[in-house]
Amino acid sequence: MTRLPGIHHDANCVVVQGEASVVLIDAGTSWYQALQVERILGLLDEGRQPDHLLLTSRRYPFSGASAHFVEQWSGLRVHVGEAGLSALETGDFFSTWANRYDSDMPAVQGEVIGNGDIIALGDGGIQAIALPGHAPEGMGYLVEDRSTAVVGAALPRADLPARLDLPGGSLLDHVDSLERLMALNLDALVPMRGPALRGPQHVKEVLARHHAHFESVLADEGRRPRGWARPAPSALWMTPREPWPLDEHEQAPV
Repeated sequence: MTRLPGIHHDANCVVVQGEASVVLIDAGTSWYQALQVERILGLLDEGRQPDHLLLTSRRYPFSGASAHFVEQWSGLRVHVGEAGLSALETGDFFSTWANRYDSDMPAVQGEVIGNGDIIALGDGGIQAIALPGHAPEGMGYLVEDRSTAVVGAALPRADLPARLDLPGGSLLDHVDSLERLMALNLDALVPMRGPALRGPQHVKEVLARHHAHFESVLADEGRRPRGWARPAPSALWMTPREPWPLDEHEQAPV
């Protein structure tokens, strides 16, 4: 299991090689799709190619390169939560948020993946976990033998809470999704941006901080906390007025 750090607006891309299949989790934008393919090829064992692309949501930083990946690897199957399938197949640049990046949204054919579905690796599996809130089709993927979940915009970064005012966003669903993640007692968690959070206690503390924040927002009838800046149009996160702790620091992506 290898994380490819996101470049610029791209989300993290995770490559999982098993005995029976190779799985990619999230593709990144179409801006760096050729470079992303080269990075993935550099990781693959000789003669192998990806079999599955699992998307944590329809949003452009996760899905924009999907069509290019399918062109590169003709047998690649793209999976997304049901509510996001139509947007991907029609190249909808509004609900994917691609228009906020001054980009088109390359259309791609996909398959629905649902809560509890398993992608077999041959020596383990990857379980889909429904994590709506930031998007109605929001999904996380649990790499079972590593007790590690890749969660996309459900947790943008340890110090950056999710933005929920995008098309299909739901504060109530997001609180439930954070509780679902907390109940997994994970050893590690890969957020949208930056390195993995490692150690059960650290993962638990970060999730608890995000959960407490959104519970307070819910108690305040969904209002943005006072003094917090309005997010940039392309941002999928909020920036706290007083910085939250951040133990993980990204190295320059290669």
